[in-house]
Amino acid sequence: MSRRTERVASTIQQELAAIMMRELSDPRLTGMPSITRVKVSDDLSVADVFITVMGTPGQQTAALNALKHSAGLMRTKLTKQLTLRVAPFLKFHIDEDLKKELALQEVLQKVAEENAELDRKRAAEAAAAAAAQEQGGQAPTAPPPPAEPSRTPADH
Repeated sequence: MSRRTERVASTIQQELAAIMMRELSDPRLTGMPSITRVKVSDDLSVADVFITVMGTPGQQTAALNALKHSAGLMRTKLTKQLTLRVAPFLKFHIDEDLKKELALQEVLQKVAEENAELDRKRAAEAAAAAAAQEQGGQAPTAPPPPAEPSRTPADH
């Protein structure tokens, strides 16, 4: 994206958010839709508007349909706000990247918890072995735990 299309996308995002807050009164917009990003084509003819909506999938679909229905009104108001001859055609999409990012964060959190649990177990085993050696009796030493295979991105 060129510098100009980035600036136009940023301005469109701000103006659409203001229009959605002030001037849209569609009852289907219950889940507080928020614009996560706007991607404008190089010729400024099309703007892909990515949104997230808090709520059930049904509420998200209803909000998306409401925004698609009012795209013409928003485009007209956008033309008046921007210093462009013609405002871009607005296409609304649910932002799937955010869902993917949240799912990835959950997986990373789970891995961190599993690693912490393994560390606690290893520390407890090491403390038990040290306590047994201090008591003077040579307790049979347990074999070291098997090394975990290194994971590469290709393993997933």
